[in-house]
Amino acid sequence: MTPELMGKVAVITGASGGIGESIAVALAREGVRLLLAGRDTERLDLVAERARDFSPRVETFAADLTDDDPIHALGARAVEVFGGVDILIHSIGYFAGGLVAAAPVEDLDRLYQVNVRSPYLLTQTLLPSLIARQGQVLFVNSGAGFQPARAGWATYAASKHALRALADGLREEVHTQGVRVITVFPGRTATPMQEEVHRFEGKPYDPDRFLQPRDVAAVVLNALALPRSAEVTEVRVRPGRG
Repeated sequence: MTPELMGKVAVITGASGGIGESIAVALAREGVRLLLAGRDTERLDLVAERARDFSPRVETFAADLTDDDPIHALGARAVEVFGGVDILIHSIGYFAGGLVAAAPVEDLDRLYQVNVRSPYLLTQTLLPSLIARQGQVLFVNSGAGFQPARAGWATYAASKHALRALADGLREEVHTQGVRVITVFPGRTATPMQEEVHRFEGKPYDPDRFLQPRDVAAVVLNALALPRSAEVTEVRVRPGRG
């Protein structure tokens, strides 16, 4: 186990599958205590069961984090159960694509709600604890968050560029208070969201061509485990082939 992580408390959103699930299990193996949040209660319980094989304590919080009340409740639960938070990982995400001329504005609203507003409010809610414990905030973004948007991707890319801006601004605000802020930009990763992307693009989906969630989790683990003499601010990772 890594001394920098063992015994810490992590809150992970989007933990019921994909990248969030892999991060949860990877941190559990390092002896991190976990509060796992997601919408799918059944899937969340399965992930928690896997994590409990390694972690000294794993709790779940099943809710739709696009509403304010559950976000505040999640923050209160973390403080009540664990006394505070050392690591906050935003792995929640939503995809919708379409041309600006035709895509419903409701799609943009939903993208903003899930990909930007929810991480913003949860970070704000837990920030006092993170500052007190000189913790870490990690945003799982997307390759769409740093490269120019392609046709049909404007709304999704806009939400991811906004998420990057949120992380950058937060980093400048809390760096001197000992809080590290990290953004990971995975390329195409074999997750249910990637299946949805391929349906949107009208392309066949072959998960073996892409990053695996465990690959992204390994990058996250390395960034979080760095000694305090160093700091990773951004990591871009892409498939090794395909």
